[in-house]
Amino acid sequence: MQAKQMMLGLLGSALLGGGVALGGYKLLEPAPGTSPQYVAADPNVRYTSEMKSSPYVVPEGLNFVAAAAAVTPAVVHVMTEYAAPAVDQRQMQMDPFLRQFFGDQMEQFHGQMPPGHGQGQGGGQGSGSGVIIAANGYIVTNNHVIDKASKIEVVLDDKRKYDAELVGTDPSTDLAVLKVKADNLPFVKYGNSDDVRVGQWVLAVGNPFNLNSTVTAGIISAKGRNINILRREDNMGIESFLQTDAVVNPGNSGGALVNLNGDLIGINSAIASHSGSGAFEGYAFAIPSSIASKVVDDLLKYKVVQRALLGVNIREVDAALASEKKLNTLSGVYIVGLSKTSAGAEAGLKQGDVITQINGVAVNTSSQLQEQVARFRPGDQIKVSYLRSGTPATTTATLRNATGTTAVVREEPASATIKYKGLTISPVPAREQNALGIAGGAKISNLRNSELAQNGMADGFIITRIDKNIVTKPSDVKALLDGAENSSGVLVEGVYPDGRKAYYPIGPE
Repeated sequence: MQAKQMMLGLLGSALLGGGVALGGYKLLEPAPGTSPQYVAADPNVRYTSEMKSSPYVVPEGLNFVAAAAAVTPAVVHVMTEYAAPAVDQRQMQMDPFLRQFFGDQMEQFHGQMPPGHGQGQGGGQGSGSGVIIAANGYIVTNNHVIDKASKIEVVLDDKRKYDAELVGTDPSTDLAVLKVKADNLPFVKYGNSDDVRVGQWVLAVGNPFNLNSTVTAGIISAKGRNINILRREDNMGIESFLQTDAVVNPGNSGGALVNLNGDLIGINSAIASHSGSGAFEGYAFAIPSSIASKVVDDLLKYKVVQRALLGVNIREVDAALASEKKLNTLSGVYIVGLSKTSAGAEAGLKQGDVITQINGVAVNTSSQLQEQVARFRPGDQIKVSYLRSGTPATTTATLRNATGTTAVVREEPASATIKYKGLTISPVPAREQNALGIAGGAKISNLRNSELAQNGMADGFIITRIDKNIVTKPSDVKALLDGAENSSGVLVEGVYPDGRKAYYPIGPE
């Protein structure tokens, strides 16, 4: 009997529960004649479960809070504007004389806007990051962040905004220095990137997607990476990046890579991305502070980077090369060739030698050798350890500049400007040379009273060649044009400050 009563009780409870559920549904059902309203979920947003803080304490040395708090105020948002270049319609006229030299390929040089610039009459805008390295307003960023910008502004973490002056650039390392008129600014101290170890925790601080003061964490994945992104006609690009998996996206360029002490160990410069948007896909690359600090120091002292060269053509040693050349090592870099007047040749190095160390630091790749040499200036001495026929040896090399001397390279003074047939011909500042990827050149102005204006050339044009002769200074233009007065004409080649290349014929008088 009791069992029967229990079953009846359970059945009654079930019926009561079902009735309550049905009644609740009817109460929430839309009124007749109306359609239910739904809110579409954002596919990019996901819920996370609510959690409470636990009493667990992060071990000292793994806490990112102190480093983030120290560095974030010193990382700025760099905002740039670009003026749309005016295209000279006279230049667009295809002269038969030019076609004789270059054929139909000449058309590719006309009316092009430099990469990264805004299209249309209004120009364009860009943004990136920068790192304050001195309390009186010096900021380091990437060259590609400010390249060819007509206006540069920086916004601090506390929202103060300043116009920035470009102090100098070095496209060969993708670095640039800016200056704002301010004092007592927060700044980041340099750390030693040589001390960084693979697997070490690091923070990336910057402004991705205009999201100010963003901090991400990761580890150093590799050192001395060459990703072939700084390709230059003069083959002077230096790539020996720190690779990290800290999340870096467009806008992070020029920002800080720091250790957990908040020391600057790198300037974020590039990301590995196969997507059209350029989004992060797992690896980012930063210029090590060992290179950045030297480049910045050069730009502040000389306005020109003092590039030291060992003067050797090298190839990395691998199993195939070791077998071909009968080498008894898989370490170091193999000297393929060197000029007789190079620093390496003067130090006694020869083709076939294998360089193993620079100043006691092992070099097994081209990028590692470049990084070690790049931290020195012409005239500095380095110790080069090498193998010759398997026998180890060490020599001292005195590094040289690109012209083969140990002299300091300086900007050509304004006094080098000359007057020639109504023209004013001036030297090209080193910063402008670097930005345009040229060596030397001569800038033309006051064309109004010159016959060259009739050929379509405009003020600001930089002559880099006359026929096949390289122009490195204003006096070269005078000498080459004087020497061509009795010829049938010459072809003047050059570039405008906005990056447009152009070619103009100059006929006999």
